[in-house]
Amino acid sequence: MRFEETYLNDNILDALYDMRFDEMTPIQERCIPEILDGYDLLGVAQTGTGKTAAYLLPILSMLDDGDYPKDAINSIVMSPTRELAQQIDQAMQGFGYYLDGVSSVAVYGGNDGGRYDQEVRGMRLGADMLIATPGRLLSHLKVGNLDLSRCSFFVLDEADRMLDMGFIDDIMKIVQLLPKNCQRIMFSATMPPKIRELAVAMLHNPVEVKIAVSKPAEKIRQSAYVCYEPQKLKIINSIFKAGDLQRVIIFSGKKDKVKDIARSLKQMHINCGQMHSDLTQQERDEVMYRFKAGQVDVLVATDIVARGIDIDDIRTVINYDVPHDAEDYVHRIGRTARADRDGEAVTFISDTDIYRFQQIEHFLGKEVEKIPLPDGIGDGPEYIKREKKRSNKRHNGRWNSRGNGSKNQRKPRPKTKPAKDGANQKK
Repeated sequence: MRFEETYLNDNILDALYDMRFDEMTPIQERCIPEILDGYDLLGVAQTGTGKTAAYLLPILSMLDDGDYPKDAINSIVMSPTRELAQQIDQAMQGFGYYLDGVSSVAVYGGNDGGRYDQEVRGMRLGADMLIATPGRLLSHLKVGNLDLSRCSFFVLDEADRMLDMGFIDDIMKIVQLLPKNCQRIMFSATMPPKIRELAVAMLHNPVEVKIAVSKPAEKIRQSAYVCYEPQKLKIINSIFKAGDLQRVIIFSGKKDKVKDIARSLKQMHINCGQMHSDLTQQERDEVMYRFKAGQVDVLVATDIVARGIDIDDIRTVINYDVPHDAEDYVHRIGRTARADRDGEAVTFISDTDIYRFQQIEHFLGKEVEKIPLPDGIGDGPEYIKREKKRSNKRHNGRWNSRGNGSKNQRKPRPKTKPAKDGANQKK
């Protein structure tokens, strides 16, 4: 489906034309019409599917068309990290190139006092779009720097990352300050029970759009070592002695493990940095700068780096532990083999992670090559295949999943856009 077949206004379409955007991605095709029609929406899609445009384009179009108050915060986009907030802000500047009357302000931590004062002035004057991280936005709310009572659109991006980083309570405090008629949109790459609970609490009769997780790029050479936990550092030492140390990311699911790995690598005289939520924003910016500049060979990180960070020349990804699900696995190894480059992904499978990795292999539709352990570190556990137990659990409640096989389909869309009854009124 082409962008020009939607209700997006001409100013948005002109910007898309200049950017050479013509055909919509599946998530955009499913979400843009629903958001333009005023529905709350729950989108389940991985990074890289075009979901940022899926919510920014319709909101910007409506802000440009509508008579929204100039002295209010008319829309909010919440991001779990400063890096993703910056990328959303950059995308907004591109899509909104011809929107002279639409203003925006980005609010996130790690800045000096001068930037904070600019944020305060921007919010008090009013902004059509506010792009923010939870902690920074809450700090402004606590001191009365902004009022959300007239907000018309609220977007929660990367909800599962918000959960992992402990932001859900902060998000709910913000949601409770929104007016009831505020249109709410939520995106998540995965849908664990706590995220579905959040969706139930935050959204009103939402349209649910789920885009299947795509398989990893064929250019990624995937392999694995079946090993015991104490053997993992010895395997890393063997890998690094045999090959090039440059442009490597090592992922672990826990920040304490990241600290331990980085400490051990430094004892091996490996030039490495670490990224996790205990670092200040300034420290994280410094680590990312040094890694991108080639001053650090190996980056040890939690999944905070697996999504929303654009580094095109990663050669190797090492999963120090098996990710929780196939989505996280795809996101992690997707850091390599970008921009038409080749890449390698290596996973360490401990005896307690064998069944979890078999579930990932089931998703991939193939068995990942198992590499023999290096000489001198002993034998690893046996990779025994187990049958997946059948579950009888079913989700409670009924969701409106138009376009997802549900019989509750809305009537066909008219070919001309209906007239608005009011700028902030849902259609």
